Amino acid sequence: MQSSRSATKSSRLRHSGDALAHSLSATAWRDALEMRSADPTVAVALRVGLATLITLVGGGLLGYGEVAGFAALGALCSAFARYEPYPRLAAKVICVGLGLVAYTAFGAALGALGLSMWLQIALLSVAAGMSYLLLTVFEITGPGPVILIFAAAGAAGFADDADDVGLVTIAAVIGALVGWAIALLPALYHPHAPARIAVARALAAVSALETGGETALPAAHAAIARAREVIALGTTRRMDSHTHELLALVDAAESVVHSGSHDTHRARLDDFARLEGELRKVRRDIAIPRVDATGAPVVDRPENFVRTGMRRLTGRATTIGVGRITLASLLAGWFAEAAGLQHPLWATMGAMAALQGANYRHTVQRAIQRLLGNVGGALIAAVLLVLDLGYWPLVLAIVLFQTVTEMVVTRNYAFASVFVTTMALLLTGLGAKLGPDIAISRVADTLIGVVIGVIVAALTIAHGDRHHLAR
Repeated sequence: MQSSRSATKSSRLRHSGDALAHSLSATAWRDALEMRSADPTVAVALRVGLATLITLVGGGLLGYGEVAGFAALGALCSAFARYEPYPRLAAKVICVGLGLVAYTAFGAALGALGLSMWLQIALLSVAAGMSYLLLTVFEITGPGPVILIFAAAGAAGFADDADDVGLVTIAAVIGALVGWAIALLPALYHPHAPARIAVARALAAVSALETGGETALPAAHAAIARAREVIALGTTRRMDSHTHELLALVDAAESVVHSGSHDTHRARLDDFARLEGELRKVRRDIAIPRVDATGAPVVDRPENFVRTGMRRLTGRATTIGVGRITLASLLAGWFAEAAGLQHPLWATMGAMAALQGANYRHTVQRAIQRLLGNVGGALIAAVLLVLDLGYWPLVLAIVLFQTVTEMVVTRNYAFASVFVTTMALLLTGLGAKLGPDIAISRVADTLIGVVIGVIVAALTIAHGDRHHLAR
């Protein structure tokens, strides 16, 4: 029995050691710069940029420029759940907006109470774990829970009394309302957009059956199921003709998968590639060629996401994820505070951002990307802060960087981190006078955060997590 436990412990240490070695490998750093294909992002990016612009311009015109950044953070709820059908998007964006308001108020309360930085780090680390839990179990995709902690950390640094708490909370509420309205704006003029994107993904997954390897078939089944779900969630009691066409395309894709014939795959490949391209366009005048379907379309409405999320609250994988993020955030923040760094909560955010990876390989990739992006973004922000541009030029720069972030984030997180870091530092500069030395602090805090995040991930890696070894 003793020898069995020793062997297990030795195996675990070797697995963790191999994981740490992977973080220093050339493969890991090369993967961090890989550009991926992505769904349409320009329209989403412009909407997020518009929401940010409205809040910052409104705050400046009303004489509340010092808290306009918190309204802009509230408006970032528009960046979440970007490809969800509109009824579900409305509900999820409300949840994120409420979360941003709550975390802003919570952080401001910590600052107003005058709590020590050690205690603030501890409380915000627990809050980091909770934000990860809620966004994960309810499957709310987007920038991730780090945005909530950034809002809380910024509010903690700003608020000195109860009036400040009320001011930043109201700003976050206004921003969240603007973000929610802007996120739902396309429902008025392009109601089929989420369903079209989901069907395009299904067609792409089926087209990849010839070259995608052993994972291609499960991916195709999952994409088809997702397309049906999105269509169902966005469908009213009476389906229009375009919805029937989309369902017919899904039926056609499913028939190719079930045929199991390579000849069938090749015969439909060109058709699916052409239809996929048409579906991804956002213009209303694009007509999808009619595809004959057998029988009447069947749309089963999925279960409410809140109900399914509640059942996942106590899942083992989720619980482990919450514990890892809480621990890594705490250690990173306390280490940065002990080292005398100016903004230790940024180290907390660096750790939790890295640990949002789906597996260890993805965690290392995100850690490298965040570090590289923070270095580049901090340098750009330092130059702009030295120029002392004033409020309105900073507003234009923030909106530009936020918009570009949304355009590239699904393609490469490192490049997105360059722009989001610049935007975040400029937002911070709206409420407080910052010098170029802030760039050094940002990079140092981020380095501490991602290193501790990767170490915690390696020490707690699951036995079956071997994606990094396979590569």
